[in-house]
Amino acid sequence: MIIFPAIDIRGGKCVRLEQGDYNKETVYGDSPVEMAQLWQAKGAEYIHIVDLDGAKSGMSENAQAIQDIAKNVNIPIQVGGGIRSLDIIEQYTSFGVDRIIIGTAAIDNLTFLSEATDVYKEKIAVSLDARNGRLATDGWTDTSTVRARDILPTLEEIGVQTIVYTDIAKDGMLKGPNVAELTKMNEATSMNVIASGGVTTTEDIAALKQLDLYGAIVGKALYDGKVTFEQIVGELHET
Repeated sequence: MIIFPAIDIRGGKCVRLEQGDYNKETVYGDSPVEMAQLWQAKGAEYIHIVDLDGAKSGMSENAQAIQDIAKNVNIPIQVGGGIRSLDIIEQYTSFGVDRIIIGTAAIDNLTFLSEATDVYKEKIAVSLDARNGRLATDGWTDTSTVRARDILPTLEEIGVQTIVYTDIAKDGMLKGPNVAELTKMNEATSMNVIASGGVTTTEDIAALKQLDLYGAIVGKALYDGKVTFEQIVGELHET
């Protein structure tokens, strides 16, 4: 299982939100590049980046910071937040971004998702962010009527290979992931599943490892010192 340290960027700074609430923000650093280099130095295999401004506006708001990260680390990065056009995908791939995560547009515009997947293949992932099992869009400000599990067959048919599943109620709350829902999601699809939201302790990592997930994103717990990256890696290597 790959552990993805998360770097959420808002206004060019590293921040974390509580349950996606833009009014509940904590700033953890002024330099996303330095943060990315820190995680690389600690042994991260892959970094997860979110453009929080872009998630709300649908534009590439923090492109410069993301380009700078891509230039200054030697490990793969995946980026989400506001990716709603082929032009933005092309921009990010030209920076050297390894995986592009489509959220709102994947729910609202399946034609766009299909076109992107046809061109960029395995570089395209879909973010499924759920509130009470139903998909949320536009930086989590709107909740749709579509259930997360119901869209899985459509995504598979389009050719999507990786999904990021976030339980919004768990995000930034440091109370553990929704293992029950992640189990159902993973069993319902052949796509790679990356867990996001609430991953806080080595026990959480152990529980997710048992699910045979492709990966897990860890954010606030690392920044608040609830768990260290070294402890997570140690748990992963436990037999």
